[in-house]
This record gives sequence, C-alpha cells and structure tokens, in this order.
Amino acid sequence: MSTFFTLLGKEWLEAWRDKRLLWLPIVMMLLAIAQPITYYFMPQILDMAGNLPPGSVIQIPTPSGEEVLNSTLSQFGVMGTAIIVLSVMGSISQERSSGVLALIMSRQVLPLQYIGSKWLTHAGIIWSSFALAYSLAAYYVVILFKPIPVSRILAGLLTYSIWILFVMTVTLCMGALFRKTAGIAGTSLLILGGFSLANTLFPKVMSWSPASALSQASSFLINGKGTDSFSVMLCLSLGFIFCIFAGTVLAFKHYDSYS
Repeated sequence: MSTFFTLLGKEWLEAWRDKRLLWLPIVMMLLAIAQPITYYFMPQILDMAGNLPPGSVIQIPTPSGEEVLNSTLSQFGVMGTAIIVLSVMGSISQERSSGVLALIMSRQVLPLQYIGSKWLTHAGIIWSSFALAYSLAAYYVVILFKPIPVSRILAGLLTYSIWILFVMTVTLCMGALFRKTAGIAGTSLLILGGFSLANTLFPKVMSWSPASALSQASSFLINGKGTDSFSVMLCLSLGFIFCIFAGTVLAFKHYDSYS
C-alpha cells in the first residue's frame, strides 16, 4: 500500500505543478455560471442585438430554477466532456514519451497501483471541480430565479456524476492503448459521442447507458425523482466503469513496452 500512496502523492503533486488544480475548476465554474446569467439577462441581450423597431417589447417567460439548472447540466454534456478528455488524455502518454513511465515500472510497481493512482486522482480532481461549478450555478439560480429544493440539487449532482466518471474512465483507458494524445482524444470523443448520439436518437433503447445520466439528472431536478430505468442505468453504468477500469489495467499490464 505504501507504493500506491506514493504514486497517489506523485499524481497530486503533478496536478499542482501543471496548474490542473487551478485551471480545471475555474473553467468548469465559468462554464456553469454562464447559463443562469445568460438566461437572466436574455431580454437585454436581445434588445441590444436584435435591431428591433422602436417601441418593441420583448417578453420572455421566466424559466423555473429547475429548468435553468437543468440547462446548465446540458452545457456540460458537450463542453464538459471535451474539458474532461483534455485534462486526462496526456496522463499516461506524456510519461511514456518522457521516459518517466519506464523509470516508475522499473521499481516493480504493479499496473493496478499505477492505473489506480491515476484514476483516483483524476476522479477526485474532476468530480470536485464539477461539484464546485455545479454548486456555484445552483447558487446563481437561487439568487436570480427561484429556490430549488436541496434534495433535487444533490440528486442531480450525484446522478450526473456517473457520466463524469464514465468519460474520465474511457479517456484513461484510451491513454493506456494509444501513444499519441491526438489518437487518445479522437478515439475517446468518438466513443463518447457515439454513446451520446445513440442516446439522443434512441432514448428508450439506450436508457440503460451512462449517456442517459443527463436525462435522469433532469428528471430528478424537474420532477423530484428519476425515471423507471434509473436503477438499471445506475447498476449497468457502475458495471461499465468497473469493467473499463479492469480492462485498462489488463491492457497496460500486457502492453509490449512501457517506454
């Protein structure tokens, strides 16, 4: 266990040195607060940019707090996924190309320890950044619109976290399979985009997939409860994450060279 905690400390130190502990929360917070602020000032924005005739009155129905926070989660569906892939894609490939990986593995480090330390570090940083950004968005929604029950906010946060962890796990797996960051990013986005597209086109058929976490989180926010397929989605998504993690360890273990 001492080896694992040493690797874990190394990952957090690297995250501090490359400013990931700083830029990732800031980017996610900016992405999160943009939606409620835009909704709030939308009439003024349209009035300034719409070139409407004099005397025209813009009347936009005020959305509920749940609807605004739900739209904030939708923003994370595309931009948030790209940000996560960007933050994870070079985790293994940079150490492989610089020779650090060969040095680490020469000290009889187990693949499970190496991959596990990276997964746990990325999960902690990414989830904490997302939770902070989501909480800030909820604060702005409450201030600018209407209060939302705390139980709904927490349910939406925890449910959408499934997709966050799935994206991170898939990207880390591609990092163990490919050497170039371009290949890692492209393959990860292709897989994740495929899940999202399939869920959009066939929502009932794909209700079990991690990509349906957004619709489940929306259901918790709007209705106060998940859909009938929530339990199935939760169990299968956690199973997917575990299997992909195990596959990452095996792929890394049988990789022909750590250099």
